[in-house]
Amino acid sequence: MRTFLLGVVSAMCCATACRQQTPATEKFGAELTLQSETPISQVLAEPERFLGEKVLVRGEVLEVCAQADCWMNLASDQAGQEIRVKVQYGVIVFPLAAKGKTARVEGEVYKIELTAEQARGYLAHLAEERGLAFDSSSVAGPMTIYQLKGWGAEIGGEQSAQAAQVILP
Repeated sequence: MRTFLLGVVSAMCCATACRQQTPATEKFGAELTLQSETPISQVLAEPERFLGEKVLVRGEVLEVCAQADCWMNLASDQAGQEIRVKVQYGVIVFPLAAKGKTARVEGEVYKIELTAEQARGYLAHLAEERGLAFDSSSVAGPMTIYQLKGWGAEIGGEQSAQAAQVILP
Protein backbone atom coordinates (compact mmCIF):
# COMPACT_ATOMS: atom_id res chain seq x y z
CA MET A 1 0.00 0.00 0.00
CA ARG A 2 2.85 2.36 0.87
CA THR A 3 4.48 1.74 -2.53
CA PHE A 4 1.19 2.49 -4.29
CA LEU A 5 0.79 5.83 -2.40
CA LEU A 6 4.35 6.86 -3.23
CA GLY A 7 3.64 6.10 -6.89
CA VAL A 8 0.47 8.21 -6.83
CA VAL A 9 2.23 11.12 -5.09
CA SER A 10 5.13 10.85 -7.53
CA ALA A 11 2.75 10.89 -10.52
CA MET A 12 0.90 13.90 -9.11
CA CYS A 13 4.17 15.81 -8.63
CA CYS A 14 5.25 14.98 -12.17
CA ALA A 15 1.89 16.13 -13.58
CA THR A 16 2.13 19.40 -11.63
CA ALA A 17 5.71 20.02 -12.79
CA CYS A 18 4.75 19.29 -16.39
CA ARG A 19 1.86 21.78 -16.23
CA GLN A 20 4.13 24.47 -14.77
CA GLN A 21 6.68 24.30 -17.60
CA THR A 22 6.53 27.41 -19.75
CA PRO A 23 5.91 27.03 -23.48
CA ALA A 24 8.88 27.50 -25.77
CA THR A 25 10.10 30.92 -26.77
CA GLU A 26 9.35 31.78 -30.40
CA LYS A 27 12.19 33.31 -32.40
CA PHE A 28 11.76 35.79 -35.25
CA GLY A 29 14.37 37.11 -37.67
CA ALA A 30 18.06 37.13 -36.83
CA GLU A 31 19.51 35.49 -33.72
CA LEU A 32 19.96 37.84 -30.78
CA THR A 33 23.66 38.61 -30.32
CA LEU A 34 23.76 41.14 -27.48
CA GLN A 35 23.95 39.84 -23.92
CA SER A 36 23.19 43.06 -22.06
CA GLU A 37 19.71 44.59 -22.17
CA THR A 38 19.14 48.34 -22.32
CA PRO A 39 16.02 49.48 -20.44
CA ILE A 40 13.44 51.00 -22.79
CA SER A 41 13.13 53.94 -20.37
CA GLN A 42 16.84 54.69 -20.89
CA VAL A 43 16.46 54.69 -24.68
CA LEU A 44 13.44 57.02 -24.42
CA ALA A 45 15.16 59.33 -21.92
CA GLU A 46 18.19 59.85 -24.20
CA PRO A 47 17.09 58.81 -27.70
CA GLU A 48 19.68 60.93 -29.53
CA ARG A 49 22.45 59.13 -27.60
CA PHE A 50 21.22 55.78 -28.96
CA LEU A 51 20.60 56.82 -32.59
CA GLY A 52 22.14 54.27 -34.93
CA GLU A 53 23.09 52.05 -31.98
CA LYS A 54 22.30 48.37 -31.73
CA VAL A 55 20.38 47.63 -28.51
CA LEU A 56 18.59 44.71 -26.86
CA VAL A 57 15.35 45.66 -25.09
CA ARG A 58 12.72 43.72 -23.18
CA GLY A 59 9.05 44.55 -22.64
CA GLU A 60 5.50 43.35 -22.62
CA VAL A 61 3.92 43.30 -26.09
CA LEU A 62 1.12 45.86 -25.86
CA GLU A 63 -0.03 45.85 -29.46
CA VAL A 64 0.72 44.12 -32.77
CA CYS A 65 -0.05 45.46 -36.24
CA ALA A 66 -3.30 43.79 -37.28
CA GLN A 67 -2.86 44.47 -41.02
CA ALA A 68 0.64 43.25 -41.86
CA ASP A 69 2.07 42.08 -38.51
CA CYS A 70 5.10 44.31 -39.25
CA TRP A 71 5.34 46.16 -35.94
CA MET A 72 4.65 45.75 -32.25
CA ASN A 73 4.66 48.15 -29.32
CA LEU A 74 6.61 47.17 -26.21
CA ALA A 75 5.90 48.51 -22.73
CA SER A 76 8.79 50.23 -21.05
CA ASP A 77 10.06 49.40 -17.60
CA GLN A 78 8.58 52.82 -16.65
CA ALA A 79 4.79 53.12 -16.49
CA GLY A 80 3.15 54.97 -19.37
CA GLN A 81 6.08 54.58 -21.79
CA GLU A 82 6.30 52.37 -24.84
CA ILE A 83 8.42 51.97 -27.95
CA ARG A 84 7.45 50.71 -31.37
CA VAL A 85 9.48 47.94 -32.96
CA LYS A 86 9.22 48.13 -36.75
CA VAL A 87 10.44 45.33 -39.00
CA GLN A 88 10.83 44.99 -42.73
CA TYR A 89 7.51 44.09 -44.31
CA GLY A 90 7.27 40.35 -44.97
CA VAL A 91 10.71 39.53 -43.51
CA ILE A 92 9.50 39.18 -39.91
CA VAL A 93 5.84 38.62 -39.11
CA PHE A 94 4.78 39.14 -35.50
CA PRO A 95 1.78 37.02 -34.48
CA LEU A 96 -1.24 38.77 -32.99
CA ALA A 97 -1.05 36.18 -30.18
CA ALA A 98 2.14 37.88 -28.95
CA LYS A 99 0.06 40.54 -27.22
CA GLY A 100 0.53 40.27 -23.46
CA LYS A 101 3.70 38.19 -23.73
CA THR A 102 7.23 39.30 -22.96
CA ALA A 103 9.50 40.04 -25.91
CA ARG A 104 13.23 40.60 -26.21
CA VAL A 105 14.13 42.53 -29.35
CA GLU A 106 17.46 43.45 -30.86
CA GLY A 107 17.68 46.27 -33.34
CA GLU A 108 18.76 49.80 -34.17
CA VAL A 109 17.29 52.98 -32.71
CA TYR A 110 16.20 55.47 -35.37
CA LYS A 111 14.05 58.56 -35.61
CA ILE A 112 11.35 59.85 -37.89
CA GLU A 113 10.87 63.60 -38.17
CA LEU A 114 7.40 64.70 -39.22
CA THR A 115 6.14 68.10 -40.28
CA ALA A 116 3.00 69.34 -38.52
CA GLU A 117 0.90 68.15 -41.47
CA GLN A 118 2.54 64.71 -41.45
CA ALA A 119 2.13 64.50 -37.66
CA ARG A 120 -1.60 65.22 -37.98
CA GLY A 121 -1.92 62.46 -40.59
CA TYR A 122 0.07 60.00 -38.50
CA LEU A 123 -1.87 60.69 -35.29
CA ALA A 124 -5.19 60.56 -37.17
CA HIS A 125 -4.18 57.16 -38.55
CA LEU A 126 -3.29 55.87 -35.05
CA ALA A 127 -6.59 57.13 -33.66
CA GLU A 128 -8.53 55.49 -36.50
CA GLU A 129 -6.76 52.15 -35.91
CA ARG A 130 -7.78 52.27 -32.27
CA GLY A 131 -11.31 53.50 -32.92
CA LEU A 132 -10.67 56.81 -31.18
CA ALA A 133 -11.67 60.36 -32.09
CA PHE A 134 -8.88 62.68 -33.17
CA ASP A 135 -8.76 66.48 -32.97
CA SER A 136 -6.29 67.73 -35.58
CA SER A 137 -6.07 71.08 -33.80
CA SER A 138 -4.24 69.29 -30.98
CA VAL A 139 -1.11 69.11 -33.18
CA ALA A 140 0.73 72.39 -32.80
CA GLY A 141 3.87 71.66 -34.80
CA PRO A 142 6.38 69.12 -36.05
CA MET A 143 6.92 65.82 -34.26
CA THR A 144 9.84 63.42 -33.78
CA ILE A 145 9.23 59.71 -33.27
CA TYR A 146 11.88 57.30 -31.99
CA GLN A 147 11.51 53.64 -32.90
CA LEU A 148 13.50 50.45 -32.98
CA LYS A 149 14.28 48.83 -36.34
CA GLY A 150 13.96 45.20 -35.26
CA TRP A 151 16.37 42.61 -36.64
CA GLY A 152 15.57 39.74 -34.33
CA ALA A 153 13.12 38.95 -31.55
CA GLU A 154 12.27 36.30 -29.00
CA ILE A 155 8.74 36.25 -27.67
CA GLY A 156 8.16 34.24 -24.50
CA GLY A 157 5.56 31.54 -24.35
CA GLU A 158 3.86 32.96 -21.29
CA GLN A 159 2.17 36.23 -20.50
CA SER A 160 4.34 38.77 -18.76
CA ALA A 161 3.92 39.35 -15.04
CA GLN A 162 2.42 42.77 -15.81
CA ALA A 163 -0.17 41.29 -18.15
CA ALA A 164 -1.12 38.61 -15.64
CA GLN A 165 -1.70 41.02 -12.75
CA VAL A 166 -5.23 41.61 -11.56
CA ILE A 167 -5.76 45.05 -10.05
CA LEU A 168 -8.67 45.34 -7.67
CA PRO A 169 -10.25 48.67 -6.63
